Amino acid sequence: MKHLHISIAWSLIWLFTFGFAASAEAKSGSIPSVILIAPEEVRPVLSQHFQIPDELMKTESERAGFVRRAQREIHELLMTEGYFSSRVSPRSVMGSGTLELLVEPGALAKVSSVSIEFRGDISKTDSVRAQQLRKEWSLPQGDGFSANAWDRAKTDLLTQLARKEYAAARIVDSSAKVDIPSATVQLNIILDSGPRYRFGALRISGLKRYSESMVARYATFREGDEYDRGQLLTLQTRLQNLAQFNSIIVSLDIPAVSDAASGEIVTAPVKVQVVEADSRKLSVGLGYSTNNGVRSELNYLSNNFLDRAWSFNSALVLEQNRQTISAGVDTLPNPQGFRLLWNASGERTKIQGLETLRDKFGVTRSHTVFGNEFNIGLNWQQEHRIPEGGVRETNQALVLDWRWMRRTVDDPLMPMSGSLTEFRLGGAGKAFLSDEDFVRSYLRHQHWIPLGESDVISLRGEAGYTQTPTRLNIPQEYLFRVGGTQTVRGFAYQSLGVHEVDAVVGGRAMAVASAEYTHWFSSLGVAVFTDAGDAADTVKGLRPVVGYGVGGRWRSPVGPLALDVARSRGVSDPFIHFSIAVAF
Repeated sequence: MKHLHISIAWSLIWLFTFGFAASAEAKSGSIPSVILIAPEEVRPVLSQHFQIPDELMKTESERAGFVRRAQREIHELLMTEGYFSSRVSPRSVMGSGTLELLVEPGALAKVSSVSIEFRGDISKTDSVRAQQLRKEWSLPQGDGFSANAWDRAKTDLLTQLARKEYAAARIVDSSAKVDIPSATVQLNIILDSGPRYRFGALRISGLKRYSESMVARYATFREGDEYDRGQLLTLQTRLQNLAQFNSIIVSLDIPAVSDAASGEIVTAPVKVQVVEADSRKLSVGLGYSTNNGVRSELNYLSNNFLDRAWSFNSALVLEQNRQTISAGVDTLPNPQGFRLLWNASGERTKIQGLETLRDKFGVTRSHTVFGNEFNIGLNWQQEHRIPEGGVRETNQALVLDWRWMRRTVDDPLMPMSGSLTEFRLGGAGKAFLSDEDFVRSYLRHQHWIPLGESDVISLRGEAGYTQTPTRLNIPQEYLFRVGGTQTVRGFAYQSLGVHEVDAVVGGRAMAVASAEYTHWFSSLGVAVFTDAGDAADTVKGLRPVVGYGVGGRWRSPVGPLALDVARSRGVSDPFIHFSIAVAF
């Protein structure tokens, strides 16, 4: 009995300390064919890469054959993880026929020394950079060794070396010498930097409709500049973002064999291979949102307007409470990166008892630098305002508008971390084709905070104010209404504002705050949220109301789609809101 107690105690120690690393269910039932008893640190690699029989092994010969395979394969697997003295042994066969295997990985091998040798021009002319690369080595002495970490460290070192000047850098030799008794590994790597490189002339292929100067203007480097791979990636990204091209490949044309003498600088041309997109495109779309109802649209796009590679875009959009016709021309950027967008539109809306008829024309100059987008525009509009039961007005304004936006998110469509900030400032004067003097300011900030890999908190704040003696004679676009999707859920679209008889019109002040927590199950997610905000004619008149609720999320190709059910105090029925969850 004493020996039985000892055996049970030993079994419990193994089970609680090392657990069950992997098992497979028999096809005929739920009994596992094999249980691997192994430490936590090696379970993932065993469960992912070691195959266990689907059925129970009925004979000793079957089990013996499996044990031999397990000893060989598990030993090889664990060597890739840095365990070079592992042991695998059968522990017992349970009454059900399940085989228990005990996996003892042994000691994790540690890196005992690292030798990094540089050859080529870097060893003769750039000892400072060579020393810096050694300092940045990612698998230093004392770290645990694994094949993946070793390969990753070599790749990172070569990538950093080839990033600037040494475009033809290569690994000449590498070795990892293992001493099994001491569980240590000596790492040795030899790299040849090759000669130093400079940018040569652009060699552009694939153009049919557009000129080479159109492509060349996006390059941030000049012929003779020091080679920098980041400059090539910048050029490729800029061209890829243009509607005129389907695909772009930018590379340095490195000769297969270099005859450059030691210390000589090599000038290599830059190859730019392009595939042009269709110059004209006609598209039809259907959609739905709880803000504007059913949506149908017709779009026409020309990427070579007037044979100048300008983008001409026109659209007819019909929604339940909004109808729009628009046209715009987007020019190519000049050498300093500035571009112009000319636009004209006509729009009719009827929302919360307020009907508006609006005609607009304007031009905007935009520029993006270091992730900051700057726009300055001059827009003229005339608006006919028809509130139910109220006084009809016709207003016009010529507005100078400045806008700054910065995005620092990990994914533009499905952010899990980062932030977005937008600030706008604009105004008009009676002396310049406007019916009223006003200055309008608007600020929005949204921040995503990750909580692990599947959870994220989103915080959003908005505020706006129009400085003017009166809200009359000012187009609604420069006043504020809130409510609905992406503002204050739990209320109808643009239902929070100034009540004018039977209509809700825009006020001079606005403030909104929102907090949302989302948990993702792969491509589907659930969210809980609360919104608060209001719009009024004065700051003192703001009476923030609160909406709260739950929602579903889906990671669609166009961004996370949101279906929310929200409630609010004073409103008996819940509101359903449907939208793309992120608006940029």
